[in-house]
Amino acid sequence: MIRLLQRDELYLVQEVAHATWPSTFAEILTIEQIEYMLNWMYNNQQLDENLDLGHEFYGFFENNKVLGFMEVEASFQASSVLKIHKLYVLPTLQGSGIGRQLILKAITSAKVHKNNSVILNVNRFNKAVTFYQKIGFSILKEENIEIGKGFLMEDYVMQLSL
Repeated sequence: MIRLLQRDELYLVQEVAHATWPSTFAEILTIEQIEYMLNWMYNNQQLDENLDLGHEFYGFFENNKVLGFMEVEASFQASSVLKIHKLYVLPTLQGSGIGRQLILKAITSAKVHKNNSVILNVNRFNKAVTFYQKIGFSILKEENIEIGKGFLMEDYVMQLSL
């Protein structure tokens, strides 16, 4: 079951992120960069600010246990685009269809908000690129983002037209 998370449940997002990132990015990023990004993107203040900006967090639950999550922003930068800011599924359940169900939820949300496309950033070396392409996303552009401490995010911006 997918449901909207409330502010007092954002710790679930942190739990999934901390359980997912080390294995997801082990061959892509240094341990130092993984720790830096987890602390930067998933601290309580940042998650609260994202919620205050109108981002929505969805959790995928089974037997009252969160197995994955997604953070979306409808009308990203006042456009007709829904942006998926984060989407992670516990490593042992990747490939089980949970990610696809979260994407379908994002598409439904985009249609409700009258958005005409869904975009996301993904590390260019992440195997999830193939997953997104199978769902229908295409690579829009490459983007290098300096995030501080000498670290760089090397992403694709991917888009799914609705």
